[in-house]
Amino acid sequence: MKNGNSPRVIVVTGASAGLGRAIVQAFAKNEGARIGLIARGKERLEAAKCNVEELGGEALILQADVADASAIEAAAEKVESEFGPIDVWVNNAMTSVFSAIKEMTAAEFKRVTEVTYLGFVNGSLAALRRMLPRDRGVIIQVGSALAYRGIPLQAAYCASKHAIQGFVDSLRSELIHDRSHVRVTMVQMPAMNTPQFDWVKSHLEKRAQPVPPIYQPEIGAAAVVYASRHPRREIFVGMPTVKAIVGNRLFPGLLDHYLARAAFEGQQTEEPEDPNRLSNLYEPAPGDHGAHGRFDAKAHTSSPQLWTSLHRKALISLVLCGLATIGLGWLKRQTLSKKIS
Repeated sequence: MKNGNSPRVIVVTGASAGLGRAIVQAFAKNEGARIGLIARGKERLEAAKCNVEELGGEALILQADVADASAIEAAAEKVESEFGPIDVWVNNAMTSVFSAIKEMTAAEFKRVTEVTYLGFVNGSLAALRRMLPRDRGVIIQVGSALAYRGIPLQAAYCASKHAIQGFVDSLRSELIHDRSHVRVTMVQMPAMNTPQFDWVKSHLEKRAQPVPPIYQPEIGAAAVVYASRHPRREIFVGMPTVKAIVGNRLFPGLLDHYLARAAFEGQQTEEPEDPNRLSNLYEPAPGDHGAHGRFDAKAHTSSPQLWTSLHRKALISLVLCGLATIGLGWLKRQTLSKKIS
């Protein structure tokens, strides 16, 4: 809560489905936040609003495409006029195309970049215009292990996440230079069980799936809520994210060859893709599917790695206390031994 009793004001892009839907639910449940919901599909926005209110928060529907900078600026203005100063802005909206690069069009690359990269830029600019004069606020960029390591069949998405990473590094350094108290954090996500795999445009012959292991979106949402309260530069979610990022730093060439062998089949099920199904590349996909996709049976509901990361200070203190206890015990034994001798 803000000022001890006033709910914080949160804005989430891509708030109507998948990870964004889980994020708004987490903020509503944990603190009864007042949340601006930005997305394109009105039906899903209304469903997300109901979720927030059922969980004890307040919600404002803001139907907008994050690729439209003026629409995002207008949405930010509406949030502040209705709810007050924005405390946390979460950039999460995305789209993608599952395809080999040679089968994609320039228009598809352009659209994915406009949403998945420039949408984050537009949201960050709208947040900064309001947070910088107040010298407070938090901007959270929802990233991915793919911000560090590109994989086959997702070139446009990987390139956008890489671009976000570079943008955030630049922004963070500028905020430090200006001695600003506005914070920016990037939360790097693993493969998640969200509806995007039934909405994203695909040129593949078989239905797309997340690269296993798969995690439920509530795990990522918990990391975002934590990041809004704690000054972390970056948070890795899930051991696969850690392995991908560290592995790419140490053995990028080996990963090139491993992914060439494993990532094509690993991103597809045995079910044939429907070449006529609708995608959300240019228009919102129909229907409301909530936060989860079709992989509930395969998805992990917890992450020991994330729990350890979020509790690392307490764990370090516990280890230090244990070492101190062992050290004191050793000293006592040595002192007693000398007295006896």
